[in-house]
Amino acid sequence: MNIPVLYEDNHLLIVEKPVNIPVQSDQSKDKDLLNILKEDIKIRYQKPGNVYLGLVHRLDRPVGGVMVFAKTSKAASRLSDMIRRKVLKRTYLAVVRGLPYQQNGVLEHYLYKDRRQNKVFSVSSNHNQAKKAVLNYSVLQQSEQENLSLLSIQLQTGRSHQIRVQLSETGYPLYGDQKYGQFVNKPGQQIALWSNMLHLPHPTREDDVHVECSPPKEFPWSLFQNS
Repeated sequence: MNIPVLYEDNHLLIVEKPVNIPVQSDQSKDKDLLNILKEDIKIRYQKPGNVYLGLVHRLDRPVGGVMVFAKTSKAASRLSDMIRRKVLKRTYLAVVRGLPYQQNGVLEHYLYKDRRQNKVFSVSSNHNQAKKAVLNYSVLQQSEQENLSLLSIQLQTGRSHQIRVQLSETGYPLYGDQKYGQFVNKPGQQIALWSNMLHLPHPTREDDVHVECSPPKEFPWSLFQNS
């Protein structure tokens, strides 16, 4: 599988994750991104033995876009610390069903993950396993004819399925999301959520790394790419 490399040096590997492949090995036993990249590094650099590649954040299987991996343990430790300190910035693009009236906003919920169902629920702040989830959004474009909107999203917290659940709870489920928008989406539609920007201080140098990539030129993204 040809994985587009967006940035690479001795410490970092930033790639464009294809949609519908898992980030790491799971119960499906399908090829996963982490092992595909390890094998690619092994071949490209003719490395003997095992290849180190640190996984520091995740994207859901149906979601594509920018993703960073650590090529050294030092970089992995520093990237994890950046995520904790919220200095590693990620922006997502999302196509949602509906036309939000408020063009910019902050969404705040308390989420609980049921691991048996692998599903996240919005619950009361009093729930004993609730975790606070906060995101900022802005409406970039809207299609009244299709009743769809393109949003830019920045996470303040990094909860499982956070964007998908919070937008659904607000009444604007993601286009194509079968898990949290099953009443308005049809089976087979591809979820329209894309990691489009990553910005971080380089883990070993005194400069920043900024990488962007665009979603595929297909519906529903194509509604907004030519306007």
